[in-house]
Order: sequence, then C-alpha cells, then structure tokens
Amino acid sequence: MEDVWKGYCIDLIEKLSKEMNFKYELVVKDKFGSLDPETNQWNGLIGGLVEGELDIVIAALTMTSEREEVIDFIAPYFEQTGISIVIRKPSRKTSLFKFMTVLKPEVWLSIVAALAMTAVMIWILDKYSPYSAQNNKTKYEQFRHFTLVESFWFALTSFTPQGGGETPKAISGRVLVAAYWVFVVLMLATFTANLAAFLTVERMQTPVQSLQQLARQSRINYSVIDGSDAHHFFRNMKMAEDILYNVWKEIALNQTNNRKDFRVWDYPIKEEYGQILAAIERTGTVPNRSVGYQMVLDNEQGEFALIHDSSDIEYEVYNNCNLTEVGEIFAERPYSIAVQQGSLIQEEISRKILDLQKDRFFELLNAKYWNASKVSMCPNADDSEGITLESLGGVFIATLVGLLIALITLAFEVVYFKHKRAKVAEVSVVNNTVHKDKLMYGHELFMTLGRNSNLDDQPRWANKIKLDSTTGRLNNALFFRRNKFQN
Repeated sequence: MEDVWKGYCIDLIEKLSKEMNFKYELVVKDKFGSLDPETNQWNGLIGGLVEGELDIVIAALTMTSEREEVIDFIAPYFEQTGISIVIRKPSRKTSLFKFMTVLKPEVWLSIVAALAMTAVMIWILDKYSPYSAQNNKTKYEQFRHFTLVESFWFALTSFTPQGGGETPKAISGRVLVAAYWVFVVLMLATFTANLAAFLTVERMQTPVQSLQQLARQSRINYSVIDGSDAHHFFRNMKMAEDILYNVWKEIALNQTNNRKDFRVWDYPIKEEYGQILAAIERTGTVPNRSVGYQMVLDNEQGEFALIHDSSDIEYEVYNNCNLTEVGEIFAERPYSIAVQQGSLIQEEISRKILDLQKDRFFELLNAKYWNASKVSMCPNADDSEGITLESLGGVFIATLVGLLIALITLAFEVVYFKHKRAKVAEVSVVNNTVHKDKLMYGHELFMTLGRNSNLDDQPRWANKIKLDSTTGRLNNALFFRRNKFQN
C-alpha cells in the first residue's frame, strides 16, 4: 500500500499510527460527502462515518456546520485554506516579426506612401526650382544632384539617426524636407513608445484577476467539481441571495409606514453568485479533479478555469509549469480530522495533533509537498527578465536579408563592370583596325603615285584626297610629292 499511496495525509496517518501504535486500512471514496436532499442521506466520506463504515477520516475535509451535526471534528491539522481559481498559462504567440504588429498594415502602407511621395516631390522641386543647385551650377561648384533615385535614398535615410545628408538648396525643397522631418520624428516616437508598451503589456497580461472579473466576462468558461466544497459554496450563496431578495421584496411591497425606506430603483444587492452558478450549470460540472485539471490543460489559450480547493490548486501549480493560480482565496476554512460522533479516540487524537504542532511536524510536511522552489525550475518563470529573441528576431533577419541583397548587388556590379569593360575594349580594337586599314589604303595610293613618272597624266583630284585627322600627314605628303614631280 505504501508503494501506491503517498502524500500529506498518508504521511500524517503513518505518523499517528506509529505514535499511537495502531494499524489501519485505507478505504477509498470518490467524494468528501454531501447530503442528498431527496433521500436525506450522506454520501462519500461523511456517509462512511455516519454509517459506521469508517472510524477516522484524514483528508482535505473542511469543517461545516452541516457536517458537524452528524460527525465530530478534531482540532484542525492544516492552515486556513479556501477556494481559488486555476487556469492554464496562455501560450504566448511568438513571432519573429512581432515588432511589425505594433502598427496596423494600413499605417505601414501610409508611411511607405508618404516616403515615396516626399521623394518624388523633392526630385520635382529640385529639378524645376530656379534656385536649386542643379539650376545654379556657377554658384554651387559642388552640390548633391537630387535625381529620382537620390531623392528616394534621402527620404529613406531620414528615418535613421544618421540623417538624410545634404539637403536641397532651394527654399521650397527645404520647406518640404522640414515638414517631412517632423513627420519622421513623430512616427519614430510613436513606434518606440507603442513597441515598449506592447511588449510590456504582453508579458504582464493575465485574463482574469478575481472571481468578480471571471463572472463578468464571457470568453472563459469555468466550472467546479461535482459535489465539491466549491460546488456547495456557490449553491449556498445562491440560496442566501434568494432569501435576501425575498425578504427585501416582502418589506418593499408591504403596506407599512416605513415601506418608502426600502424602495429603490434597483435591487441593492448584486446577485453575482446566482450568475456564477448559472454559468457553471451551462458549462457542466466536472466529475473529478483529474478531469478538471486536464480540461484546464487542454485549453492552451486559457479559455477554461477550474474553481477548486486552493491548497490542491497550489500543489498542482507547483508541480505543473503550465498552470497558474489567479485571484484571491475566498471562503477560507481549515482542514480537520473527522471521526464518528462520540468516538472514544477523539480526545487522544486531539492531544497527539497538538503535540505534532509543537514539534513543527506540519511545517515540515508543508515544505515537503508545497515546495515553492519547484516554480523556479519552470522555464521563463520570470517574465520581467527582458525581451526574448522570438519577439525581435525579425530585426536580425532583416539585417541578414540586407546583407544578402548587398552581396548579390555586388556580384551584379562586378559582372556588369567586366561586361562593360570588355565591350569598351572591343570597340577600341575595332577603331584600331579601321585606322590601320585607312593607313594601308593611303600607303598603297602613295606608292602608286610614286611609281608613275608622268604626273601630268594623273587626275587633279589626287591632292584632294580627304582622310580623317589620323591620316593628315599622309595628305600633306601626297600633296608635297605631287608638286615635286610637277616642278
């Protein structure tokens, strides 16, 4: 049996059996015990004590007035506990380009449109303004020529701390640039502030913070374990609200002199427990704690909450990193050991419980099973440490993409440069070939004229041969040679 069962209550009963020298047999019940209104019979552990099936109950059993009518409670063995709410930690949607979601898509498109429009206007103003640098080259020896590409580059770099560089010389262009810089400053400030707030709120966001918030919202469904203390708590509170409403209605409608003192436009008490119980019934109760916690874990976005015993929730939170306890504990009551009414072992167990409290035995058990150090073993236990790489990884990706584009552009530049240089070399070779052909033609013509002794028979056009500037010497030589023969 020791190999199967373990826990706080098992350690306690083992300690009592050794100290008081008795043997025990464990009996398992699926419920703590509630009164069936139809049969007026108790079920669960309470029913086992009432019927004599059990001698002692050591469990997470709370003291209630209804139970004290049929059984006896011994001094509490556990600190004050109550009812709490457990949900799954919402799985944060990580995106490498999370920073892009700070602004809506239409805002990003508007920024791009403003950049493009400003670039085009800078180009137009610099081109047609009579006071621009390119239209006053005598006044400005060295200036920045704002072509369309250069204007786009100026508008883009204006978003960086480096700035856009040299501005247009014309007043019209400077007015446009000044207005554009105001736009850039405001957009950068807005983006920076919203990015910081966006990432901070995302880390601190919790769906609900209290039972009242849980009751007022409709996104998160919630329920209780069927027949649990939490279930009975909401039923009793709903019953109390109904009783109070009936009393108020009777007084307000009663024909008495002080009826006016109770007349108000609305019922003065908020019936929130009735609304909570109605929401629980719509969702449906959970058969047991295992199913309840599994339903919580199955909702990865935290859209299901279980209202249950706070100590049990705290234990599960310590041992499961996906669970978190929200809100404050309410309806606090202690855990106590229960025995049959008039049991002879009641006083002896009470004395032993007091002795164990003096020996700080229960503190040791609390440290053993409710160990807060386990929470630190969960990944990302502290969301306030800083911004994760998953949120801003897109910034580094954008830098790498820019690097790759730069390398590809460099490759195209090298290929284009080599192609252009080869083309220039080819044109140079063609020009040299033409030049040599012309020289050969002039040389042959010169030799022909030189061999002819009767130069008077030669046509008069020989001295009018026109070659290009590279063959000017040949023309002069031909003319000189002809005159010599004539003389």
